[in-house]
Amino acid sequence: MDHSRQSFDTRRSPLSLLGRRTAILAATVAVTTVTWAHAASLSTSQFAEPLTQEYSLAGSYLSGRSALQAQDLGHAAEFFERALRLDPDNYYLQDRTFVMALADGNFDRAQPLIDRLLENDRDHFLAHFFKSAKALKARDYTQAIEALDGGDINPLSRLTFAIMAAWAEAGRGNTDKGVEILSTVEGPNWFELFTSFNAGLILEAADRRAEALDYYEEAYGADPGALRITNAYARALAANARQQEAFEVLDAYEQLVPNHPLLVATRDKITSGGTVDPLVTTPAEGVAEALYGLGSAISRDGEELSAVYLQTSRYLDEDLDAAAIALGTLFDQLGNNARAIEYLDSVDPASPMKREAEIQIGLHYNVLDDLEQARAHLEDLVKEDPSDLEAVTALGNVLRSHSLFEEAEAAYSAGISTLDEVKRQNWPLLYFRGITLERQDKWDQAEADFRKVLDLYPDQPMVLNYLGYSLVDRGMKLEEALEMIKTAVRLRPTDGYIVDSLGWVYYRLGRYEEAVSQLERAVALRPQDPILNDHLGDAYWKVGRKLEARFKWNHARDLEPEPDHLEKILDKIANGMPEDDGTLSIGQNSNER
Repeated sequence: MDHSRQSFDTRRSPLSLLGRRTAILAATVAVTTVTWAHAASLSTSQFAEPLTQEYSLAGSYLSGRSALQAQDLGHAAEFFERALRLDPDNYYLQDRTFVMALADGNFDRAQPLIDRLLENDRDHFLAHFFKSAKALKARDYTQAIEALDGGDINPLSRLTFAIMAAWAEAGRGNTDKGVEILSTVEGPNWFELFTSFNAGLILEAADRRAEALDYYEEAYGADPGALRITNAYARALAANARQQEAFEVLDAYEQLVPNHPLLVATRDKITSGGTVDPLVTTPAEGVAEALYGLGSAISRDGEELSAVYLQTSRYLDEDLDAAAIALGTLFDQLGNNARAIEYLDSVDPASPMKREAEIQIGLHYNVLDDLEQARAHLEDLVKEDPSDLEAVTALGNVLRSHSLFEEAEAAYSAGISTLDEVKRQNWPLLYFRGITLERQDKWDQAEADFRKVLDLYPDQPMVLNYLGYSLVDRGMKLEEALEMIKTAVRLRPTDGYIVDSLGWVYYRLGRYEEAVSQLERAVALRPQDPILNDHLGDAYWKVGRKLEARFKWNHARDLEPEPDHLEKILDKIANGMPEDDGTLSIGQNSNER
């Protein structure tokens, strides 16, 4: 597929396809006995088998570093632990083994290191953190509070410890003291989101639901787009006999994310008049909820620390499906699709989030190049509920990613047929079906789908780009096509594929200087794309910059293009370009090509 007509790549991150959604301990050690090249040569795949071979201290350390570089948390912990056995007093190895074990969810490996770490560093944040978490899980609330004496090293640790201490006080029966801890903790403005939410949870767990509502309202005011807070606030309103206001809160979120399964379940519960139970009932569950929220919030700042928070959340509450899904997301980001599937598969079948987790599992199988498993998994979901358009879209995208265009078209069409009326939010189905039709040379039907999207969503940049590029490619309606792509670039000025489309349209129109300007921008935005580099090489050739053209073609060759594309690049490197390569002019139609 030509990247200039960008569409969702269904063999990349499965979570990105569905549109979902700090400080890190660091140290450096100089090792001179073994070269870094040996460690760098190890890959994640080489860590797949059990580690039975004996290693030297340096070899184990470097293997751990290499595993960490490959984002293989489990083997990083195992290699660092091997090194630690050979150098048991090495603080750095203690820290790396401990933190990697927590991040991997291997608590048995982490626990014996807590006291050793604190002997070496009285303020080891995560040692205090996990020691308190252990006590909370054991319902030893006094020990949970004592464990927090030390390790307050930054705003995140201060907030985390305040939340843990507040829940421990609540566990000791001191609800008001717990709320006071949260109300008085000092920090940046974003603290309020977490302190108010947790104060509400503590009061709700103590059956003081009217007071809890005030704190939920504060948290909701701080971020009305936060899913878990929206859910808690709506439930609290209903529990306080304010059902209409609860529906208004749910309706507002519906405008942001239609039909989110968690809020659909809450709406159904309120509508049926069923009892709205507290979200959490124990301190361990409360801290698990908090760690899930914090771990998700810091995931972009540090995957290692995010993993520690999310794993500890699951440690405290194995039934917290949100944490399981977040871990699926995290391991997807780490490139470990098998682990992502493991966490997603653990979601309770009764959970409102189960189908979303199952859709993501199907997409992970596709990333693993297991087409048959991905297809079967998603087809089963569609059979269970043909109106689940997320499952339908995922199935169609998987088939399309393998160039099974006719079958993908059938999947999209089946989903569209379940709709009484195609609305703006349904535009991806039409867009994706349009792509499959265009790929089958059913142009009139494809164009109809693209234009239907633009009737519903006039400024949809991906559709403007794809339709505009396709029209130019066919020599049709060139003036309209050029305006479409200019509009797409204005809407997405940093999208390298769309900028490339504009440059390539200028090229096809023989406006080579303008083509060079845009294509240089596109390559700057996406320097590792072979097609964009090839396009720039063509434009350089046309303006007489032939040395630079061959440089770009050689670079495109080295970026591993598809075989048929590679053949064309190699021919240009060897022979240059012909004078007539099919450029067009405004006003020319497809019959003039």
